Amino acid sequence: MAGGDGSDGVGDGGTFLPPSIEAAWGLRERPSKGPKPGLTLDRIVDAAVALAAAEGLGAVSMGRVAKELGVSTMSLYRYVSAKSELHILMQEAATGAPPELYPPGTGWREALEAWAWALREVYHRNLWMLRLPVSGPPATPNLVAWWEKALVALDGTGLDAGGKISVTLLLGGFVRNDALVMADLAAVIAGDGAGPEEVLSRYARTLRRLADPERYPEVARLLDSGVMDVADEPEVEFRFGLARLLDGVAVLVEGRAS
Repeated sequence: MAGGDGSDGVGDGGTFLPPSIEAAWGLRERPSKGPKPGLTLDRIVDAAVALAAAEGLGAVSMGRVAKELGVSTMSLYRYVSAKSELHILMQEAATGAPPELYPPGTGWREALEAWAWALREVYHRNLWMLRLPVSGPPATPNLVAWWEKALVALDGTGLDAGGKISVTLLLGGFVRNDALVMADLAAVIAGDGAGPEEVLSRYARTLRRLADPERYPEVARLLDSGVMDVADEPEVEFRFGLARLLDGVAVLVEGRAS
């Protein structure tokens, strides 16, 4: 195993992680003296997060972050080697450590429900994170801490390690996808300039004109019911989907118990 030159992908900590990610774990000191006094890895990440929050993830580039900090682009590479690496650090910083979601002894369902709602809040607070590509399993302290919370919630269910991680991935994927869909719909409504009720009502009227009831009888019945004329709060769909997903986990848990 080689040392910290990165030639075989292994950092000084032997983790196969870039030096900046090892620094997040405390395995090496974060560089504090760069080409410009006061430039640090934390400042770089904070500037990138602020830029993503203001203009979207697409605005984040090494050159743009350097410009925001008043330094040369090359000076950033002393701290972070690539934009993909910066993305990981941005997600770690914006996600933060999980709060105390539930006291010891809380039932698995209540605990997972609290975890899902808290994760949803993180995504809605940082919508730009939904545009990050999934690059692998959690590899930074805060993300692993969120993973830990979900796994602890499943203690006592009788699920084996594989079952626990499958449930965690399923639930995390649901939360992320729901936030992504809601964010996209909100962007469409905001771009239209009308309120949610008007946008949905126009869609229903258009579909009534286009969808032949003989060809789409179920769609016609749905439109006739009036359910498409009223916009629900985003929390309604999330609450429904989360409950049905946890119903499925309950069947799995009960099957293990029997």
